[in-house]
Amino acid sequence: MPSTKSSFVEKVLGRIDVLNPENLQSFVERLARDRSFLETLFNTIEDGVLVADQEGKVTYLNAAASQLTGFDEDAAMDQPVTRLLPEFDWASLQAADHEGGRSVMRREFELDYPRKRFIRLYAAPLDGEAMGSTGMALILHDATEAREQTHEAIESERIQALTLLAASVAHELGNPLNALSIHLQLVEREIRKLGQPAVGVEGGVAKREGDPDEVSDIAAKLEKYIGVAKGEVNRLDYIVTQFLQAIRPSKPKLKKSSLNDTIEETIELLRPEFDNRGQSIKLKFAKSLPLAVFDAAQIKQSLINLMKNSMHAMSTGGELVIKTGEAGGGVWVSLTDTGVGIPQEQIKRIFEPYYTTKEKGSGLGLMIVQRIVRDHDGRLELMSHGGKGTTFRIWLPQEERRQHLLETAANEA
Repeated sequence: MPSTKSSFVEKVLGRIDVLNPENLQSFVERLARDRSFLETLFNTIEDGVLVADQEGKVTYLNAAASQLTGFDEDAAMDQPVTRLLPEFDWASLQAADHEGGRSVMRREFELDYPRKRFIRLYAAPLDGEAMGSTGMALILHDATEAREQTHEAIESERIQALTLLAASVAHELGNPLNALSIHLQLVEREIRKLGQPAVGVEGGVAKREGDPDEVSDIAAKLEKYIGVAKGEVNRLDYIVTQFLQAIRPSKPKLKKSSLNDTIEETIELLRPEFDNRGQSIKLKFAKSLPLAVFDAAQIKQSLINLMKNSMHAMSTGGELVIKTGEAGGGVWVSLTDTGVGIPQEQIKRIFEPYYTTKEKGSGLGLMIVQRIVRDHDGRLELMSHGGKGTTFRIWLPQEERRQHLLETAANEA
C-alpha cells in the first residue's frame, strides 16, 4: 500500500493542470516542509548518506558524509563521486545497475583525506530493480573504531576460535586416522605372510616355498594400502593447515608474482571438482598483466575459498567466470558465478566468523579471505545481483602502498 505522502503527491500531480494558484502554493509549501524534515532526519544520523545521479555526479550528501569526505555541500555538488571517494569503483556498480534486477554492493576501503579512516560502504540503485539507471544511494559507515577494537580483541577471538574448532577438527581427524590404522594393520599382516610357511614344516619351523605370483600379489596389495595411507595423510595435512590458518595467521611473504599464473595453478587443483559437478570455468585474462606484490600461497588459499563458495552456490551446469585486469596502480581478479546471489539481509554478516548459510559450513572461509587481502593492503569487493549470481573481486597493489592525498586538496586549502 503506498504511503500517505506518495498518494498526496500522485493526486496533486494528476490534477496539476487544474490547480489554482492558492492550491499550488499550498502544495509547494508542503513539499518544502517535507524536504526540511528529511534533511533534518538525514543530518542527525551518524552514517554518511550520499546520492549520485546516473552520470556519477553528487546530487546530495548529508552532514556525516561531508565530515567523512572533507567536502562541504557546496564543494561536493555536481562533482564526480570518485573525487570524494577515490577508491570507489563507480563504473562496475553502474554497469550492474543498467542490467536491472536486485543489485547491492558491499565493500571496505580506506580514506586518506581529510584524515585516515576505514570505511564500510553499501550501495544500491535508486530505481530498485528497473533497467537503466537513475543514480545510486551510497551509505558510508565509519568502521575505524570498530576495526581498532577488533584488533585489540583479536587474541581473545583466536582463543575462542581454537575452542570451537577443536571439536570440529577432532571429528574430522577421526575418520582418516581410523583408515590409517586399519590399512597399516593390513600392511603389517601382508608383510608377515612373506615369512610364513606355504607348505611343509621342518624341525617345527615354518618355511615358505618360493611363489613369484603370490609374492607379486602381496606386493601389489601393499602398494595399494600404502597409497590409501598416503592419501589420508595428505587429507590430515590439509585439515591441520586450514585449522592453523584460522587461529594463527602468518605474515605474507611478499614478492613480485604473476596473478594469472597463480589463478591457473588454483584452477588445476579444483578442476576435477568442478568437472564432477558439471560446472564450467570461463577465463578472461588480461594480456600482459603486470606483476604484483603478494604471497602466492596465501592468495591461492583465498582463491580456493572463493571458488568453493561459487561452486556450492551454483546448481549443476553453472558457470564461473574469472577475469583479471589492471587498475589504480594494482591488478585485480573477479569471480562471477551463476548462483542465486546473496540476499541483502545477509550481505552485512557474510564476513563474520562462524556465520554461514551452508549446512556443513564452518563460517571461516570468507573471514580468512578478507584477512589475507587486508594483510596484502588489498581490497575485497562483493557485488550480488538477485537471481543472477555473485561477484567477488580482489585488488592487489603492484608496489608497496604509500599514503596519498587528493590532488585538489592543496588548491582547496
